Amino acid sequence: MTTGRHAGAAVHHTVEGTDPGLNVQTYEPEHPAALPPVLLIHGFASSIALNWEQSGWISALREAGRYVIAVDLPGHGLSSAPEDVDSYSPSRIRADLLQIASDAGARPIEPGHPDSGLDVVGYSLGSRLAWEFGATQPAIVRRLVLGGPSSRDPLAEFDLVAAQRFLADGTPIEDASTAGLVTMAQASPGSDMYALLSLVEAVKEEPFDAAEAVPKQPLLIVAGEKDERVEGLEGLHGLVPSAKVVVIPGRNHVNAVTARAFKQAAIEFLGEG
Repeated sequence: MTTGRHAGAAVHHTVEGTDPGLNVQTYEPEHPAALPPVLLIHGFASSIALNWEQSGWISALREAGRYVIAVDLPGHGLSSAPEDVDSYSPSRIRADLLQIASDAGARPIEPGHPDSGLDVVGYSLGSRLAWEFGATQPAIVRRLVLGGPSSRDPLAEFDLVAAQRFLADGTPIEDASTAGLVTMAQASPGSDMYALLSLVEAVKEEPFDAAEAVPKQPLLIVAGEKDERVEGLEGLHGLVPSAKVVVIPGRNHVNAVTARAFKQAAIEFLGEG
């Protein structure tokens, strides 16, 4: 991946040597703070544009002096959508995230160097990836923010066969969670449904087990009070009792990410230490 930092504008890259080619965008801060870069990982059927740009996250982070690295997951946004399921596996994505962070200038945490390491913000599926990335990369990940997370794995429980039948001939999907995810994906601009189902298939082969690898970094967990997954926060908080938890009044899983209170809590938390 070629690198470069241009003030005030996104710099687009494609990760070389990976399949799929992942679209990466980097953003220079308005007035650099002595803090590490922030990596943003979006949710299922979303993208950099939908999850982070249109919701104001990138501009808020830049105003706070943070250098931002954002990636479109495989089959999402401007990233390619390969046919092989292995390209969508969480472990493959985490390996690519490590390369992306390194190529963008993030370096291992060094005592006395406040700008070393990497802070990570994930939303929904991105929070699962962030949890595992932090747990497996303690040398580089400094702080974690998880938005809309769950101790269960909605994609692992996804009825893949029912979704495929629905797309093929309109057969109704009986499972409410699966039907909701398909509806959300179809409403997302530019969604590649078959790529998204490949991602679901890959997740089913590597289901999320929060207790298998637990991050040791300072952790902020944020969810809307009307998010159907909010009860699952207790499971994650139980694994990391030191984690800070913020519940945003009146918000659900879809719109919590746009809340000003979420951005403010995250920026304040990531500015500590």
